[in-house]
Amino acid sequence: MNLPNKWLLTCLALSLIAGRLCAQHYVSDARIVYRLDLPPEQAQLDAMLEGSTLTQYMRGHLSRIDMDLHVVRYTYIIDSRQHTLVTLIDSHSGKYLIRSGSDEYEKDLKRYTSIHFKDEPGTQELVGYKCQKAVGTMPEGETFEVYYAPDLIPENKHYSRRFMNLKGIPLQFEIITKTGAKMKATATSVDLQPVPASYFEVPAAGYKLISKEELERIRG
Repeated sequence: MNLPNKWLLTCLALSLIAGRLCAQHYVSDARIVYRLDLPPEQAQLDAMLEGSTLTQYMRGHLSRIDMDLHVVRYTYIIDSRQHTLVTLIDSHSGKYLIRSGSDEYEKDLKRYTSIHFKDEPGTQELVGYKCQKAVGTMPEGETFEVYYAPDLIPENKHYSRRFMNLKGIPLQFEIITKTGAKMKATATSVDLQPVPASYFEVPAAGYKLISKEELERIRG
């Protein structure tokens, strides 16, 4: 191969790499809203849960997840720098706040680090992003399906510890419930504008501080 052809191929390869890098978006701030679909058997029993949503917020090392199930609302505020998690629960029985320190955070982190994701044949477009199918395997052997956007790369891999080994942000995924059933979350909107810091502030009043053990007793 003569020199001009070599240069031509080199330039072509570099342009393809540059194009791919431009397509990828390293995400620092985001607000992603997901629709929650219950398993058919559960949807019939829990009609009140129809229209439930999950909203994921990101801002640097901070993240927040709001799960609105109508009958109860869960909020998780995560600080990956301080290794802390605050859980807020707003239900008909009251409003509760649970603080998890670094020891418990790191215990959960170790478990989620063991989740393995494997790409599978299949793609689909969700809210304007081409998504790759993958299957996640939990340490206990349970599996769940994910469609993630390779072009959306989170700067904070711990924004959602469950997906820190995934090669992009999931725009559709299954949630394994305590009964073993699978709930599906599907993105309905992605907003990459800056998220106000106030979204990650822990309420100073209005919630009763309890432990996880106390919560289990309340639930009966």
